[in-house]
Amino acid sequence: MLAYVVMTKKYIFITGGVVSSLGKGLMSASVGKLLESHKLKVAMMKLDPYLNVDPGTMNPFEHGEVYVTDDGAETDLDLGHYYRFTNSPLSKASNATSGQIYDTVIRKERHGDYLGKTVQVIPHVTDEIKRRILACSEQEKGIDVTLVEIGGTVGDIESQPFLEAIRQFRLEHPNDCINIHLTYLPHLKAAGELKTKPTQHSVQMLRSVGIFPDLILCRSEEPIPQDQKDKIALFCSVPNTSVLDLVDVKKTIYSLPLVLEEQKLDEQICSLLELSCKKGNMIPWKEMVQNVNSPKYKLKLGLVGKYLKHQDAYKSVVEALMHSAAKLSVDLKIEALESDQIDEITPCDGYLVPGGFGERGFEGKVKVARHCRENKIPYFGICLGMQVLVVEFARNALGLEGANSSEMDEDTPQPIISLLSEQKRVTDIGGTMRLGAYPCKITKKTKAWEAYGEKEVSERHRHRYEFNNEYLDSCKEKGLVISGVYEKSALCEIAEIGDHPWMVGVQFHPEFKSKPTDPHPLFTAFLGAMLKDG
Repeated sequence: MLAYVVMTKKYIFITGGVVSSLGKGLMSASVGKLLESHKLKVAMMKLDPYLNVDPGTMNPFEHGEVYVTDDGAETDLDLGHYYRFTNSPLSKASNATSGQIYDTVIRKERHGDYLGKTVQVIPHVTDEIKRRILACSEQEKGIDVTLVEIGGTVGDIESQPFLEAIRQFRLEHPNDCINIHLTYLPHLKAAGELKTKPTQHSVQMLRSVGIFPDLILCRSEEPIPQDQKDKIALFCSVPNTSVLDLVDVKKTIYSLPLVLEEQKLDEQICSLLELSCKKGNMIPWKEMVQNVNSPKYKLKLGLVGKYLKHQDAYKSVVEALMHSAAKLSVDLKIEALESDQIDEITPCDGYLVPGGFGERGFEGKVKVARHCRENKIPYFGICLGMQVLVVEFARNALGLEGANSSEMDEDTPQPIISLLSEQKRVTDIGGTMRLGAYPCKITKKTKAWEAYGEKEVSERHRHRYEFNNEYLDSCKEKGLVISGVYEKSALCEIAEIGDHPWMVGVQFHPEFKSKPTDPHPLFTAFLGAMLKDG
């Protein structure tokens, strides 16, 4: 018997007010998780108001990490939350920016698609936004509910076309859409109370553009008294039960769906969208959260990077580490090590060097790799981190003192890491790297094989430079093991130090495919090696 009877596709639009960085992405992902627990198939989408075509050329200090999908889309980091919390299909249809929207509209105008009409925000831009929403809901068969998160804050001038498009969309699908509005209740210590006025103003601003919230989720640092909820309900014209408390979670973000379930958010959504549903099953998720909250072991990991001042720059890497830590019952402390400031290396149980671009901090990462190789300390290199492993090995084990990546030194006499041949013709920076999923054949009797247990895997890429096969034979003679290969182009995907307990570098980004209930095997193997070493 089906858990749901869904006659038409349903849509949930998620907006934010008062301040930015409220966690709309996490909240959206949590709602998706709850709906999936009721056997609904969800699709998730992020609408970003910036004019960049995608975040691929944006500084990590400003934007955080760039998440990559299987089909090679460089997207907002919130899609990483969507992947970790849900089973939503994620593709180029899952993220749209103002830059993409306007670029599409202008190209259509140049092509003559508008038959000589004056091209305007309404209806041409808003029509394109609505088309993208429908495309997301139709990217796979059987999608029941599409959740659409609108980036930015209500009142931002950049968000106005998206809000207008949503207003129109709701008029066109009057019984199939709801709006969830996320706000913030500041706590004034001097007055000793939470203030509701910013939330009232935020909702008024939303209503002024023709969008009436069905549910209001109030982010706060402490529980919201019922009389404050009643006040918000009264001034924002929603039922008392439609104002929910979203207190900051203490231990793990993965408890957020459980917090929402306790307040019966899923039941309210089902009622509003006229969905017939049975009790959802969140037991596996609860067990995972319990593992996070009750670890048996302790480990200290050195995260060696140069964007560490931005907490979201390595978001997927940190989350993947936490997934495997929960599986192994480890309380993992992550020590941030700025790669351009490394003098003495802070003692840790293991070191991870994530992806990155540019010369700054490169030599600090090489120093850490040498420390790990010579002292038999577990090391995990991702993308640039793999290239660091190879450069250090070439310099100090192979005896090539000038070995380097041509990204760091165009005139290096030994370019053991060099530009992909097809990249030499590239002139545009954005969207031109090796992007998306590629197959990787795994060599037996290697650390990679022990981790995966499969002869072929698929992993996602985002890079321009590769291991130079001219140095392959000499590296192998000295003990470098190429344990993973993209056979079509004979490219190195995984490199290991043969006589080391666990020193592995991968050219791809395994963090993009890790989930809290299904940790990535390489991260689990890495932490497992740290436990043995400790």
